Amino acid sequence: MRYHVAPGDAVADALRELKLDGEIIVCRECLVVGDVDSDSLAEFWDRRARFIAAEYAEDEIVYHETVAEELGRLLDMEADDEVNLWFEYELFCSSNLWFCLWLLNETCAKVYRVEPVVRSETDRWLGFGKLGADDFVKCFGARVPLSRDDERLGAELWNAYRKSDFEKLRELSSRASPSFRYLAEVVDAAADRDTRPAAILAEMEIDKADDLTKIFPEFTRRAGVYGLGDLQVQSILDHISS
Repeated sequence: MRYHVAPGDAVADALRELKLDGEIIVCRECLVVGDVDSDSLAEFWDRRARFIAAEYAEDEIVYHETVAEELGRLLDMEADDEVNLWFEYELFCSSNLWFCLWLLNETCAKVYRVEPVVRSETDRWLGFGKLGADDFVKCFGARVPLSRDDERLGAELWNAYRKSDFEKLRELSSRASPSFRYLAEVVDAAADRDTRPAAILAEMEIDKADDLTKIFPEFTRRAGVYGLGDLQVQSILDHISS
């Protein structure tokens, strides 16, 4: 069986329109923010459910049904399954990618990474956003097969990230792999994910009258490597003003 893991519902909808062969699994997590460590996977899901509920006023039960159970499907992959991980380069997507590879690490499924290869170096952090159908087809055609070493590297990156072991993350980022482009930049962003985005927003001299539609594009221009969405940026603004 072929599976496509989409980094959110927008990409999932685009993949459905393409009618690519295979089932779609949607990754709705945002592991770039909040506590991501735990002693077990069950505890991890519970902690994340509580965090999402507190931070974004989402329902914990809905989280378990639409996030935990959805991603939990990766644990059940068989040796003859093919998993295509449609993830972008920035920290938001990279941390989710590492987690997915950690979930897949004990399976024998054939894993591919599908990247937004049509993006220029300058626009690399924009990911799949606003790409057309032809662009998605090109990205899929250029997918990269992950070796077992690549899959283990992804799992190791997750374990270091969840423990905030930035020394280990930097060591891992030195390993050359075509499956993890811009890894060193992303790891640097991971090291200051809890402080630098807020500092960037403070540097922008935001007026109280400014709304998110004005703030978000400029923040993204300055801090695209984090890949934060409008919900995360608004949350940081709320914390700054509280």
